[in-house]
Amino acid sequence: MSDYISHDHEHDGIDRRGFLQCMAWAGTGLLWTVSGGVLVSKTLAEIAKAGTPFPATDLSFLQISDSHIGFNKEANKDVTATFQVALDRINAMPTPPAFLIHTGDITQLSKPEEFDTFDQVLKSCRTKDVFYVPGEHDVLNDGGKLYRERYLKSVEAKGSGWYSFNKNGVHFIGLVNVLDLQAGGLGQLGDEQLEWLEADVKGLGTSTPIVVFAHIPLWTVYPEWGWGTSDSERALGYLKRFGSVTVLNGHIHQVLQKVEGNVTFHTAMSTAFPQPAPGTAPSPGPMKVPAEKLRSMLGLTSVQYKQGKTALAVVDSNLS
Repeated sequence: MSDYISHDHEHDGIDRRGFLQCMAWAGTGLLWTVSGGVLVSKTLAEIAKAGTPFPATDLSFLQISDSHIGFNKEANKDVTATFQVALDRINAMPTPPAFLIHTGDITQLSKPEEFDTFDQVLKSCRTKDVFYVPGEHDVLNDGGKLYRERYLKSVEAKGSGWYSFNKNGVHFIGLVNVLDLQAGGLGQLGDEQLEWLEADVKGLGTSTPIVVFAHIPLWTVYPEWGWGTSDSERALGYLKRFGSVTVLNGHIHQVLQKVEGNVTFHTAMSTAFPQPAPGTAPSPGPMKVPAEKLRSMLGLTSVQYKQGKTALAVVDSNLS
């Protein structure tokens, strides 16, 4: 298996060969660093074999995504149990992360009882600080009102729930791209949010590491399935001057990566169920796999930052 993935910058998205490489990585876990837009990666198996320790860090946080509490079909009859497994893995980490980021689809149908179940299970996590962005499954009934009331109390959210905050010299930006889906299901940020984003980063120095998180990918993965955001280029234009930008997304339930200049894009596994590779099925949706393989296709993402460096290290690990 190659240690890296090459991308054809003349075309959007990722080819099938590259996707299959990413899926192989997802099964073993992956450590990668970003420095000046350059991506270097090694599988966790290779790191373990070499006996290479993880670098000391000043900040580590963990991304979870697509819990889909309330889903109970063939692809996973007990998504609450697999979400609990993910939390157990977090609790077992020798050094707990400073906080969690949940990149949306907390629930399946935006029902109060589904949010209640999520909140109850989450109480078992040793890491108490969690930052959220909504998925389309979290805003089905009321335009996201219930989601915002529950999950934005600790931030100064603007508009429909976007916000930013700073941790250890890193600037984090949570965006909402699921409230006005476009043709084919593409996400959209909208003028108001984009104007806010431009103003939010205007006063930051170019050496400030930027982490952006949103539910639907901010790069064109597979537009035929709505796996992209229609106005993401405008958003990314405001970030081009920064030396290190990392974009974390969910929605597609699998690990894919892309580098454009100083921007590195990363999509995460779900804790609920996998979805097919782009273009390999008639449509996206829950994918049933043999029971013994399910947890190998679910997972979480750990991110580490060393203050004074422009490198972020990201580790994907599955639940098997």
